[in-house]
Amino acid sequence: MRKKTLRQIFKYIKANTVLLIISLFCALLSVVGTLYLPILIGKGVDLCLGTGLVDFKAIGQLLVIGIIVIAITMTAQFIMNLCNNRMTANVVARMRKDAIRKLQKLPIRYIDNKSYGELVNRIIADVDTFSEGLLLGFTQLFTGILTILGTLGFMLVIDVKITLIVVLVTPLSFFVAGFVSKKTFNLFTKQSSTRGEQTAYIEEMVGNQKIVRAFGKEADTMKRFDEINGKLQNVSVKAIFFSSLTNPATRFINALVYAAVGVFGAIIVMDVDTAITVGELSCFLSYANQYTKPFNEISGVIAEFQNALACAENFFKFLSEEDEKDAVSIDSFVKVGQKEKQDREEYADKEAAESETRYAITNGAKLIGDVTIKNVSFSYVPERKLIEGFNLHVKQGQRVAIVGPTGCGKTTLINLLMRFYDINAGDIILDGVPIDEQSRHDLRDSYGMVLQETWLKNGTIRENIAFGNPDASMEEIEEAAKKAHAHSFITRMPKGYDTEILEDGGNLSNGQKQLLCIARIMLMNPPILILDEATSSIDTRTEMKVQDAFARLMKGKTSFIVAHRLSTIQSADVILVMKDGNVIEQGTHAELLKEKGFYYELYQSQWA
Repeated sequence: MRKKTLRQIFKYIKANTVLLIISLFCALLSVVGTLYLPILIGKGVDLCLGTGLVDFKAIGQLLVIGIIVIAITMTAQFIMNLCNNRMTANVVARMRKDAIRKLQKLPIRYIDNKSYGELVNRIIADVDTFSEGLLLGFTQLFTGILTILGTLGFMLVIDVKITLIVVLVTPLSFFVAGFVSKKTFNLFTKQSSTRGEQTAYIEEMVGNQKIVRAFGKEADTMKRFDEINGKLQNVSVKAIFFSSLTNPATRFINALVYAAVGVFGAIIVMDVDTAITVGELSCFLSYANQYTKPFNEISGVIAEFQNALACAENFFKFLSEEDEKDAVSIDSFVKVGQKEKQDREEYADKEAAESETRYAITNGAKLIGDVTIKNVSFSYVPERKLIEGFNLHVKQGQRVAIVGPTGCGKTTLINLLMRFYDINAGDIILDGVPIDEQSRHDLRDSYGMVLQETWLKNGTIRENIAFGNPDASMEEIEEAAKKAHAHSFITRMPKGYDTEILEDGGNLSNGQKQLLCIARIMLMNPPILILDEATSSIDTRTEMKVQDAFARLMKGKTSFIVAHRLSTIQSADVILVMKDGNVIEQGTHAELLKEKGFYYELYQSQWA
């Protein structure tokens, strides 16, 4: 698994080849400069032969050369760090961009089965942790490896025997680092998973504090949080403990190497027949220290990199989830949107005299909104059946109301029409073409939805209304707001249509948020409408006005209206009464009341 993760990481790094080459060159220059300084120091030591035998002129020349080498080394390290930071920032930016792209292409089923906190943790926290490990890798791993190879080469030139002593003790460092890194990787993986669980729980509690306090569940909330927090604390302590063992263990081994070099080097220097000098021994000791130092740094990097790899593995696992079958590339949305806009404009010019309706264009044909459902079966969980053998035919321009008790399948039917979920069996046919033969993007572009649960993005009121039609003029936006009866409260806002909406509309009432969502759909003016309890948060007086606006909007369009309040759907062309996933009654309001069946009971219960 780690090899696959590393290959995926290298794909991201490959996009920064120029920066990588510059960084490697500067790392090489930095290492050469660092390794050349001990040679100058060794020569300086050999120039101090005794009292009155010090060559100050030569030492002065070595000092000037040393200052130049230090300046070049510092400059190279500065440039290398700049490149490494830029590479890391580029990789992280691309990873988050890919994550958001992936989110747009994942099946709704996958998102429904995951907590939002867990998904946010993959995109934010895991990528942040990975970037820290990656930066350490760029900064210390390159230079560490080059330093090891460079010092090894210089030591071989000075004395082969002492170099062999250093090399023979080195595998101990690898053994210790390898043992600890395997242990820490598993712990950091568990830490990342637990952190995602905690993030999800915190998000849930923060977003629902009113409910928690209303039911007096503060103590239970703290108890559950303490359980998750304690689990995260335990696994974090273990991970940090094992990762912190690496550095002192390798330092101990490195101290043994340094001591061995000092002892054997001194013995060799005292031999009159040897060619090694005191200055060269001091140089060798410096190299022995520099040779072992990268092992300490790399072992520390490995501990951090294990954490980074664990987070990267979770992230790439998210990216590897299966897309919707016909998910369109996000880049192609722009091209599709431009073509579609051109088609719509051409069609609008031809039909302006006959209709104010703007139709979606699919494969060059005008969508009329004829819907046929044949023997459709569907369930969210295989062992729990929901919709079985469902049949329905909706003609163009009909207003279809869907009513029934909670859990009967009303919203599920909408999910199937929009292909948020794919049916298990049967066919849903739109204008003679099965919807599974159409792209989800083209299909959904033909629908306009207003849901019971409102959603507004961060931005101005104007931007939110124009969300489905960004090219709309200010006059069109205001007209849509007026039709939805939102214009009056918008003009009373501090900056009118340029008022910034807080996260999820925090500075608006539920009714105002719903009105903005209705204005948004008014502006889109799509050929098929889906209204899922669209007026649930609006007072009765405003609701009457909005219903009139919807009546004008629905003229000539196929409309599906999910409603619990039966008073809102009495004018529908067809009312479908659902129970246990099946349509048990069908007809107009008057016809269903006359039958005195299940619809009659529902209607009477609301007016009892």
